[in-house]
Amino acid sequence: MKNFTLILLLISAASFSSKAQIFTDNFDSYTVGQGLVAQNPTDWDTWTPSTPGEDVLVSDANSNSGNNSLYFSSVGGGPEDIILRFDQVYNSGNFTLEANFYVESGKGAYFNLQETFVVGGVWAIDCFMLDDGTLKLSNSSTPYLTTVYPTGQWFNLRLEIDLTANVWELFLDNVSQGSFSNPTGSIGILDLYPTNPTSEGGNNQSGFYVDDVSYDHIPASLPPVNGGVTFVNAISGILGQSLDVSGTVRNLGSDPITSFDIEYEYNGVPVAESVGPITLASLATYDHTFSTPVTLVAGANPLSITISNVNGAGPDADASDDMKTITVDDPVVPGAGKLVIGEEGTGTWCGWCPRGAVAMEEMATKYDGFWQGIAVHNADPMAVADYDAGLGALISGYPSAIVDRGADIDPSAMEIDFLQRIVIDPMATMSTGANFNATTGVLDVSLTVDWASSTSGSYKIACVLVEDGVTGTGSGYAQSNYYSFSSNDIPLVGAGLDWQAAANPVPASLMVYDHVARAICPGFDGHAGFPGSISASDQHVFNFEFTLDASWDDTKMHIVGLLIDPSGRIDNGSTSSVADAVAAGFTAGDIVSCGAPTVINGVSSIRTLEIFPNPARTNVTLKIGLEESNNVIVDVFDISGKIVASQAYDQLEGTHFLDMDISGFASGMYTVNVQAGEFITTRSLVVE
Repeated sequence: MKNFTLILLLISAASFSSKAQIFTDNFDSYTVGQGLVAQNPTDWDTWTPSTPGEDVLVSDANSNSGNNSLYFSSVGGGPEDIILRFDQVYNSGNFTLEANFYVESGKGAYFNLQETFVVGGVWAIDCFMLDDGTLKLSNSSTPYLTTVYPTGQWFNLRLEIDLTANVWELFLDNVSQGSFSNPTGSIGILDLYPTNPTSEGGNNQSGFYVDDVSYDHIPASLPPVNGGVTFVNAISGILGQSLDVSGTVRNLGSDPITSFDIEYEYNGVPVAESVGPITLASLATYDHTFSTPVTLVAGANPLSITISNVNGAGPDADASDDMKTITVDDPVVPGAGKLVIGEEGTGTWCGWCPRGAVAMEEMATKYDGFWQGIAVHNADPMAVADYDAGLGALISGYPSAIVDRGADIDPSAMEIDFLQRIVIDPMATMSTGANFNATTGVLDVSLTVDWASSTSGSYKIACVLVEDGVTGTGSGYAQSNYYSFSSNDIPLVGAGLDWQAAANPVPASLMVYDHVARAICPGFDGHAGFPGSISASDQHVFNFEFTLDASWDDTKMHIVGLLIDPSGRIDNGSTSSVADAVAAGFTAGDIVSCGAPTVINGVSSIRTLEIFPNPARTNVTLKIGLEESNNVIVDVFDISGKIVASQAYDQLEGTHFLDMDISGFASGMYTVNVQAGEFITTRSLVVE
């Protein structure tokens, strides 16, 4: 299935006998024990036709009608993965998809709809049926509807979709479970895949039967002039925060739309704007962001967007689709003086790491003043050895992230952890002062800690320098990009690039890196300079001295303070530009020794690194030539950035041949990192 952001919705043929069915299959015409796609390649297909085992076997063990059905089962996901391409890609009219499901007790089921005929392109909706009886419909991890379904028995699932007006309604056993709007406005594929992932609340056990799959479609009948609001983007955030309001307008008439008025209302305050002149063809969409943002107030409140005066003609043909309303969740109230720190493990060698850069940009934009992101690079010219090693011990692969030194998560999940941490009152707040000598590059920093509560234990403090707008000319600054058209159909836009349209790798000349960690003092774990017992209103001042590299731009740097609690979590953070810190003034205090700066990928002690054979199937040999005696660590990363093998060697010197068993590796591309002391060299490995 290759992605857990999918959805499928099905229904029984008897429910809509008044509609002409375009497709129906109860699987009774097939031979039991043989593959569905092998017997009917005209209608059904597998995700990757060349991959053995993706076809599903026809079963007579359980059925809703007749004798046969399809049975899917897995622990962890797959291998069965079958798709049904509709007779065309639909983006208007009324589409109905229906099927009967039997989800085994203690297990789960899953399906998705995809936007076009391109498998693995853009998902329209995911449907997760979890082992506890919860059914969740979502799109790109954004939930739209959650309900319950009957486990251990047959039930009918039907999705009725008004693709013209963008209204999706779910029925279980002919009872509506609710409706919603979807940012994806077309459907071309149904994908059935056995999974019940723990990331969605499942237990990783999947087992279910499917019977009586059908779909039908009624074309849209459009009046001459009609505009509608088909989607309102969800809004959530912090009390008092100003956020953009945006929505989608669609031409639901046959004539072009040349102008319209649009208004949003929230907390009793209307904001009206006019759009035009434009040329919006029939069924085309227009995304509008209001120039006046909304300020979040307490409570769960409705926000509505309304279109009017289409083409200057007053009321249009159908007033029922002129307005859409969402509920803005009760905004969170931040802890007093709280700043959340997000640390992301990344590297220019890591092809999936662009999604981390996009997530970091989104967090910095949406939560400015409440969030500070730090990109901790690995095995590239921007890596800082101490920081890289400290974060690397807390994560399992690349890209990964931790929020306030919490659990290892994907960078796309940082907002969830942020909203949990921002509401916690910190034990103390920090303020920053500095002196900077532009001639010598010496930056003296003072972090003043003001305690709000009494506490005890071994608190620690650290100071980090972070730089935006980092560029470079060497090949090490080129960013690997597995989102490129050449290798993947998953869209990703942000951090200054349309990654799907960009090359793999993205040339160094096009790359600009933000939030880059440049130094950490005294190290990842911080300085234990506080007394064991602290009283409210106590104040402590710590001084840090850095020497900036000549290539760093102090005007694009931030000084970040980390207050680390006895459990190792970051209690609070602080951030200041160098200029603001200098303006605030330096305060003398306890001096923290930062030691000499360390840089990975300087003059490397790794003279040579060769891998042969390459490509390989069962075994490879690493030829490593070392300038001096060093402890050596060999890490192998798969294409997702997960470490799949690791081996340490004590005190190697000269040339060594290290054998590696790769017989358990799946076919694909891998990255081999060899670290000798503070230096890291990287090579690619292809496993056939």
